[in-house]
Amino acid sequence: MTEKVHSEKTSSVVKIDAYGLSHRELNEKLREVVSNGTQKIELRNVYGQRYIGTDLNKAVEIEIFGVPGNDLGAFMDGPRIIVRGNAQDGCGNTMNNGEIIIHGHAGDIIGLSARGGKIFVREDVGYRAGIHMKEYQDKKPALVIGGTAQDFFGEYMAGGVVVLLGLNLKEGEPHKARFIGTGMHGGVIYMRGSVDNYQLGKEVGVAELGEKDYQTLKELVGEFASYFGYNAEEILKQKFSKLYPRWLRPYGRHYAY
Repeated sequence: MTEKVHSEKTSSVVKIDAYGLSHRELNEKLREVVSNGTQKIELRNVYGQRYIGTDLNKAVEIEIFGVPGNDLGAFMDGPRIIVRGNAQDGCGNTMNNGEIIIHGHAGDIIGLSARGGKIFVREDVGYRAGIHMKEYQDKKPALVIGGTAQDFFGEYMAGGVVVLLGLNLKEGEPHKARFIGTGMHGGVIYMRGSVDNYQLGKEVGVAELGEKDYQTLKELVGEFASYFGYNAEEILKQKFSKLYPRWLRPYGRHYAY
């Protein structure tokens, strides 16, 4: 299939047909288009190609129609990626800046080691969401999930903000995740809805929200609501819990001699 079939420019939008392209071919095409100064790209017929948007450092918007493969937006520094469907594992792996907006579900280890930028997921996520997120100086990553999460949510968090809204839970229905915040030694988790102490890692404390917490939630939930058509004020009326790390280095004694 020729390049002409795969890529079409209409006004300021470049449309790329990903059907039949390997992940390597698709990403080479993306880098070529971005290097030419394109500001908006539509990817059609995406069927599991990995590493889409990896290492891109331009302020480009990439809209994906289909299901991208693992490590979507890994190491990226600036783009906005919009997924009109579900995403697989490792979204935002070690991302430095930019946004990933997923209009569906996402798989495991979303936000792995993210050190900046924001990720918004309309529905549920898999296991180990937010694992080892970190922050440095003015870099503070954020992950906002509209549904619920599986076990080891916020595992080994070293920084950043994670918000779990549980909008698909019935009134009074608790989150199902266990071992929440296991190994957590930085950052903060905000959870809407009920969670029991047995679900939390022993490193995690629970606190009431302060004014600064409400401001953070107002900003992040407002962005989430604007992307997915929710009412932010209605969401924020519900009770939130703040989970924080009780110790800076919970396992430090295991490595000291």
